[in-house]
Amino acid sequence: MTAPSIAKPDAPEAYDLIVLGSGEAGKYIAWTIAKKGQRVAVIERQYIGGSCPNIACLPSKNVIHSAKVASLLSRHDEFGVTATGQAIDMAAVRERKRKMVDGLVEMHLKNFESSGAELIMGSGKFVAPKILQVIAPDGAVRLLRGDRIVISTGSRARVESVPGMAEAAPLTHIELLELDRVPAHLVILGGGYIGLELAQAIRRFGSKVTIIDRNDRLAPMEDEDISEALQQLCADEGIRLALSSTVARVEGRSGETVKLFMTGNDGEKPIEGSHLLAASGRIPNTAGIGLELAGVALTERGHVQVNERLETTADGVFAVGDCAGSPHFTHIAFDDFRILRDNFAGGNRVTTGRQVPFCLFTDPEFARVGLSETEAKKQGIAYRVAKVPMAAALRTRTLSETRGFMKALIAADSDRILGLTVFGVGAGELIAVVQVAILAGLPYTALRETIFVHPTLPEGLIPLFSAVPPMAGK
Repeated sequence: MTAPSIAKPDAPEAYDLIVLGSGEAGKYIAWTIAKKGQRVAVIERQYIGGSCPNIACLPSKNVIHSAKVASLLSRHDEFGVTATGQAIDMAAVRERKRKMVDGLVEMHLKNFESSGAELIMGSGKFVAPKILQVIAPDGAVRLLRGDRIVISTGSRARVESVPGMAEAAPLTHIELLELDRVPAHLVILGGGYIGLELAQAIRRFGSKVTIIDRNDRLAPMEDEDISEALQQLCADEGIRLALSSTVARVEGRSGETVKLFMTGNDGEKPIEGSHLLAASGRIPNTAGIGLELAGVALTERGHVQVNERLETTADGVFAVGDCAGSPHFTHIAFDDFRILRDNFAGGNRVTTGRQVPFCLFTDPEFARVGLSETEAKKQGIAYRVAKVPMAAALRTRTLSETRGFMKALIAADSDRILGLTVFGVGAGELIAVVQVAILAGLPYTALRETIFVHPTLPEGLIPLFSAVPPMAGK
């Protein structure tokens, strides 16, 4: 990593490509272009490699797995295992997570070194079209000019603006993953991905947990059977849900005592806890980086305005990932990188029409690829549906993990697979099998007739696709 040096304001350093932010899409395009012999700089304020390896995806899944181990220990009698003296050492949970993060950061530094891309630590912002100023932690200033510039600044947790919220100093996922003790009572604002995953993990460590959400059901955009399954999971885990509720005001301070007064089904009855987690959405990191000086327009929601090629309103300036309004998944940001990679080489790759598979890493997982019933109905697409319990995959019985179901949507007038929804163990891996089949244009009958290894989870696709109703009239 090259040490920053002071540059004259009237003499910007020239680069073929400058990337603002070292997140998933930004770092990969930087490494790729640098390996082609071009001069590339990546400006990163804090997290080398972006949020995913440092404070988000991978750290949270690391902690979630520790919680899974705790859950299995609590079920030791069920597995015929004798266990005594069970205790949660949150400092040790945190240390395991930190060791993983340290290894990932080291891996990223090696990738920067081997690719030839220059990593510049500091705060960057546009000061003119295609010109960025970087202020290093030691105060040194550099001025950089890029033939191409990629904005990859990501997003951050939204903290709702209600009376007392700022004074309560709520945790975000960043601070929660750094706790060294189990909260007495964690109150979570928001029942989305982050809220649900961390609610279950912290509950399994021994905390009392309450989720407050403004919607009348969890996962309101998904099919009702998924909402019911997630809500039953919370009930079985001892997680309290306060749905159709909005926080009107907050008293106290997170980490000590915090009290939330709500309007909704429970009226003004307050909920009191020891810690408060803000998990009610994300805000793009687009303010304060001089986009107006670069001719880069924003959308009404504050994302960088891009077209299907991820081009901004400024010539030669692109935006990727969360800040560009792409679906907030690391795997989608990686595909944003591939779009730029191919288009920089003369291609015409676009964001429209691409698959957006996802997985909610609760235990069990909820994952989907393609259409849900809700989406199919909304789009007026006729379909056939097959649904079987997870126990139809015999592997789940060997694991004592039979909760959940698999559901497939098949076109009404052909054997084309429209989508797969799984709520069950290994759901994220299961949908990948069907995702590849969809991309290959295979009919559902190909999976129904496949010889899968016994006993594995994909073997459950055979009874699932065997349950597809025949086409009308056949």
